[in-house]
Amino acid sequence: MIWLILAFVSAALLGFYDVFKKHALDGNAVLPVLFFNTVFCSLIFLPFIVLSAATHCLDESIFYVPVVGWDVHKYILLKSFIVLASWLLAYFGMKHIPLTIYGPINATRPIMVLVGAMLIFGERLNLYQWIGVALAVVSYYMLSRTSKKEGIDFKHDKWIFAIVGAAVLGAVSGLYDKYLMAPPSSGGVGLNKMDVQAWYNVYQVFIMGAMLLLLWLPTRTRTTPFRWRWSILLVSIFLSVADFVYFYALTFDGAMISIVSMVRRASVLVSFLFGAMIFHEKNLKSKFLDLFLVLLGLVFLWLGAR
Repeated sequence: MIWLILAFVSAALLGFYDVFKKHALDGNAVLPVLFFNTVFCSLIFLPFIVLSAATHCLDESIFYVPVVGWDVHKYILLKSFIVLASWLLAYFGMKHIPLTIYGPINATRPIMVLVGAMLIFGERLNLYQWIGVALAVVSYYMLSRTSKKEGIDFKHDKWIFAIVGAAVLGAVSGLYDKYLMAPPSSGGVGLNKMDVQAWYNVYQVFIMGAMLLLLWLPTRTRTTPFRWRWSILLVSIFLSVADFVYFYALTFDGAMISIVSMVRRASVLVSFLFGAMIFHEKNLKSKFLDLFLVLLGLVFLWLGAR
């Protein structure tokens, strides 16, 4: 089951992505950090776009980006807006919230995807999946109680709302991916995975560039200053590789997107560990119990998807 091994590799890379993202944002201006992340991500995939269009050296390879028209690009552009909105909320939230709180909230995305699939696509949950959803609800409640020890009120803290909003939009993106990648015979669009990953990163550069010019530059002297850190580059590298491994895993026969998506949320183990060791965050025993419930919920989702 190579696709499952690749899913775990993607999960580990996502964990380091969160760690470097936290370091890049600590005491730093959010919009420039996100802008440079989109620039570096697009630069990683731009050579594949150019080589695929101008030469035949990538033909039949996993790096080939087919040349497509507006009938395809309009779907990818919409994905760019969804993903970027999720990133904006996540970046602002992560800057102000401990990594050991951010991680467990973010790890509930597969549960949100499952609920969304039930509401949008009419899918029915089995007993194991309902147990997974229930455990996620309990973990949210317990995490809210743990967070109060650090002066964070789940009901009134805007950064918690930002993180939850980012998770919800991330779930929307996952459902949209399902629609984009599914073949037309199954009601989807049937897009090429490299087309989606390469071009949505390129579109994000232009969107973030406009936001930087209109929102950050006029107010930069009155807000948190921007400081360059090498972790900004590492954020882009680890995210791009993690997503590429994720999309590549889905190309294998028998690969199940529900299982791959859940395995990727195991990235919270890496970010939680580094949150404790590197950022010296507090109340780890209580948070570990909250994290355990989230992971247990993912296990039940996996059992329900078998």
